Amino acid sequence: MSDLSPLPLVANSLDTTSRLQLLVLSNGHGEDIIAVRIIRELQGLSSPPDIFALPIVGEGLAYQQLNVPCIGAVQTMPSGGFIYMDSRQLMRDVQGGLVQLTWKQIQAVRRWVSSQTKLGNQKAILAVGDIVPLLFAAISGANYAFVGTAKSEYYVRDELGLLARKSKSARWENFSGSIYHPWERWLMSRRRCRAVFPRDALTTEILRKWPIPAFDLGNPMMDGLESTLRIPRFYHADVEQQEIVRPLIVTLLPGSRANEAYANWEMIMMAVSALMESFREREMVFLGAIAPGLDRNILSQTLKIQGWQNWDQSPIQLADANALIFKQRNAYLILTQQAYNDCLHLGDLAIAMAGTATEQFIGLGKPAIAIPGKGPQYNPAFAEAQSRLLGASLILVDQPAKVPQVMQSLFKNPDVLHEIAENGVKRMGRPGAAKRIAQCLQERLR
Repeated sequence: MSDLSPLPLVANSLDTTSRLQLLVLSNGHGEDIIAVRIIRELQGLSSPPDIFALPIVGEGLAYQQLNVPCIGAVQTMPSGGFIYMDSRQLMRDVQGGLVQLTWKQIQAVRRWVSSQTKLGNQKAILAVGDIVPLLFAAISGANYAFVGTAKSEYYVRDELGLLARKSKSARWENFSGSIYHPWERWLMSRRRCRAVFPRDALTTEILRKWPIPAFDLGNPMMDGLESTLRIPRFYHADVEQQEIVRPLIVTLLPGSRANEAYANWEMIMMAVSALMESFREREMVFLGAIAPGLDRNILSQTLKIQGWQNWDQSPIQLADANALIFKQRNAYLILTQQAYNDCLHLGDLAIAMAGTATEQFIGLGKPAIAIPGKGPQYNPAFAEAQSRLLGASLILVDQPAKVPQVMQSLFKNPDVLHEIAENGVKRMGRPGAAKRIAQCLQERLR
């Protein structure tokens, strides 16, 4: 599937030196990060726009890294933005002032668009996320572009056709021929919508069936994950022999939401104990990729209760001098809050109970084993949907004790590992998307 070439630009009477003012809308922590990656690339262009932001969910702390001014009210909702398939979380947000906050934010966007600016300056909006920022952009009166992070055709189909689903209500997801519903496609096909950037090539192909300016430029989620380490991989024809002579490295991804992540961590540690029991003759290294907002002391306490002891020497090199190291029998466990990229690249596979982190790990061509938790984010509904999004690369188990069985099966099937490696790159895309999107935005929004 080839990229859609930019449409010819329409000549206008504005001075070619006029400055573009761009308002970036996003609705979630992950969306904020994606938006910031695109903003950083926009700021590096020869004629960068003046950039403003409005995080619709949360306080938008990511924008502070680049000193991007916020134009309106921000507030963290009780759900933290995780209302996926959970009406109770939505009601908590409504009770917490969601409706009033949304109305204030819509007014702020329209004021920004209609405000007086220097003669010749142009206003445009970049919406990042789902239908909420897209709707804000559409009713603003300005030209806009949309980075669709929430939806993918892989949720309902693969390259061979529609996926089999157990629930009759699941047909609703694709009732009109696309994961994007008619009202969403209508917002994307308006004259003022100058560009749409779906998260993968399959979704782009489907959207091009309608008059939507869809561009297949990749997924910014895979940007900024580089590692300087020399990474071993076990995806070779002699995989079983190679596995005998080197440590098995497993990345642990408990998620970033505090209370939920601590509960996830306890479940992940049950899986770790089961793995150590099944691989008694094998040295193992577990890498705990811990979000900066989590308390390492709480996680360490769980380890000590299960018999892990503090250790001085790390079995592998990580870019984190403050990492905590533990040892038990034939295994090491490292807790790090600074070497996230290294954890993704070093891991042979992951035990995952996270959203974005799981997708990024799989995007590097690796398998992940997921255990659905109690939520609010990584609950059974979310995990099941994520398994459709990521296909063969994400294997769901209903209890931690089943993780060793899945791992043994992977080791015995190098062809499956090769398929997983290709699948991950296909579904998540190659690095460099933020730069490609920024360059396209510069052309399409002027």
